[in-house]
Amino acid sequence: MEGKNGRVILALHGTGGNEEDLLPVARAIDRNASVLSPRGKVNENGSNRFFRRFSEGIFDLVDLSEQTDDLADFLINAASRFGFAPEDITAVGYSNGANIASSLMLRKPQVLAGAILLRGMVPFEPASPLDLKGKRVLMINGKTDPIVPLDNAERLATILRGSGADVDLQIIDAGHNLTKEEIETAKAWYAPTQVAT
Repeated sequence: MEGKNGRVILALHGTGGNEEDLLPVARAIDRNASVLSPRGKVNENGSNRFFRRFSEGIFDLVDLSEQTDDLADFLINAASRFGFAPEDITAVGYSNGANIASSLMLRKPQVLAGAILLRGMVPFEPASPLDLKGKRVLMINGKTDPIVPLDNAERLATILRGSGADVDLQIIDAGHNLTKEEIETAKAWYAPTQVAT
C-alpha cells in the first residue's frame, strides 16, 4: 500500500496469519504511511510463519538466520524499487512477526529505523552487542501471556538496550491477544517519527 508521508511500515503477522492481518493495525498507527506486508514463507501444519521452530519457544536458529537474511533482502529490493531508505522503515510485528522483526534488528540493523514489537520474545542470543544507537523500539507484552514469559521479554529489552537501542518496554494487563488500547499506545509512541504532511 502506497502512502503519502514518506514513512514505511513493515507489517509482520503472527503464526497462522497472512499479509492482510496487520493492515488495520498499520493504518491505525499511521494512516499516511506506505505499508509492506509480506506473508511468512514457512508452513507449519497449514499455518504461515516467518521461520521454523521445533516447539513452542524453541526456534530453528539456522532457518531463522536464513529467513532473516531473505527478509532483509526483500526490504533492500523494495527500497530500491519504490524509492525509500532504511531510515523510513518501522517494523510492526505481532508474535512470530515480532520475533522476526527482533531478529532483523539484531542481525541486519541497517534495514530498519526501529520496531514496534507486540508480544515479542528473544529470537536468539547475539554473540556480541551491535550498534543500535538511534534505533527506537516499543515492546508491549502481556502480564498473563501464556506464550511469552515476562522474563523473556525483559531479556529481549536488555539485549536491545545493551546494543544502544532506545527501548520502551510496557507490560500490560493482557494475555497474548492484542488490545485496542495498545494500538493507541503504539500510535502515540510512533507519532514523533512521522513526517509532517
